[in-house]
Amino acid sequence: METRVLEIDPLEDCRAAYREAAALLAEGQLVAIPTETVYGLGADAFNADAVAQVFAVKERPHFDPLICHLPNAAAVHEIADVPEGLRGLVDTLAAEFWPGPMTLVLPRRACVPDIVTSGLPTVACRVTSHEAMRGVAKALGHPVAAPSANRFGHISPTSAAAVLKELGGAIPLVLDAGACSEGLESTILAPCLDDKGNPAVRVLREGPITREKLREVCRVLKPAKKGAQEDAPSAPNAPGQLKSHYAPSKPLTLCSPFGPFTPQPGVRYGLISYKGESKLAQMDCWVEKMSLSPGSGRLAEAAVRLFAVMRAMDECEDVDAIVAEELPTVGLGAAMMDRLTRAAADRNA
Repeated sequence: METRVLEIDPLEDCRAAYREAAALLAEGQLVAIPTETVYGLGADAFNADAVAQVFAVKERPHFDPLICHLPNAAAVHEIADVPEGLRGLVDTLAAEFWPGPMTLVLPRRACVPDIVTSGLPTVACRVTSHEAMRGVAKALGHPVAAPSANRFGHISPTSAAAVLKELGGAIPLVLDAGACSEGLESTILAPCLDDKGNPAVRVLREGPITREKLREVCRVLKPAKKGAQEDAPSAPNAPGQLKSHYAPSKPLTLCSPFGPFTPQPGVRYGLISYKGESKLAQMDCWVEKMSLSPGSGRLAEAAVRLFAVMRAMDECEDVDAIVAEELPTVGLGAAMMDRLTRAAADRNA
C-alpha cells in the first residue's frame, strides 16, 4: 500500500481534507491525524473491524484500551454515561481544559464496541485543541478511536515524517499539519468520589495538564503509594499505563545530572541532557549529545522536543546505548519523567 501525505494548514479552510479523511474512515480504513500532543492513528470508533486494524497495524495488545476523540465537549454524552454526582466536576474540567490535552475516563455507553475499551466498563474521552482531529470527527459523525500513530511501545510520533517511518505502507493517508505543539500525550484523569463522597480526580497518566493546574479547579487524589506510576498494571484500566512504553530500539538508562555514570567498555553512548550544561553532560564519554532545552532549562520547550530528540538519538548510527538525564519532577517534568521511566523499563520484565 502506498501511503499518501496530504499537507494541511489548520489556519486555512481544510474541510475538504477532513471530508476525504472521514470518507476513508467510513470505509473502515485508517488515517494518521495530528493532535496538539502527538499524531494519532484514527479509525471509526463505532466500527469494530476498523478498530481491530488499529491493533493489528500497531501490533498493540488488545488489553490496552484506546482514546476516543470527539468533535466537541457535548459529544462526550454520546459515548459516556456520566454519573449524576460527577456531572458538575466533568463540566468544570471540560470548560477549563477542553479543547486541550486532557482525557477523561468515564463509564461507557453500550454504543462503544468492546474492542475500543478492551472490554472495560469505561471509555477514554478527549477533545483535542487541534482542528484536524476535531474536523475529521465532525465530518465522520462518529468519534475517532486513535492511539499514537506508531508501532506499539515505540517512541510516539510528533511529525508526519515520524509517522511514515513507523507506519509508511501500512495505512492509506497521513494528514500533515507540521510538528505537534505540545509533544507529550494527554493527561488522563478518572473523575471519582473521594472517601468522603466528594468529587475528585485520580491522575492515571501524567501529561501537559499538570497536577498544579488541576488543583486550581478541583481536588486531586494522591497516588495510592509512592511509585504508583511505575507500578503500572500488566492489564491497564486506561491507555498508556503499561510499565514499558514509549521506548527507543536502543537501551535507555536514566541517570542523575550530577552522576555518577560508569560507561561500559566498547559501548558508544549518546546523552539526552536537559540543558546540556550538567556535570553529566561534561563527561567525555559521549559520542553524541542532544539537549531538550539548550541552555535555558524550560520544561515547556523540553516537553515539545522530548520524543523528537529520543527518535533522533535512536536513529543516530554512532550510538549503541542512550543515557537520559533525570528531570525535575514538578509540572511538566513529572510527565516527562513518566515517559522516560517507561522508555527505560525492561520490556522483558
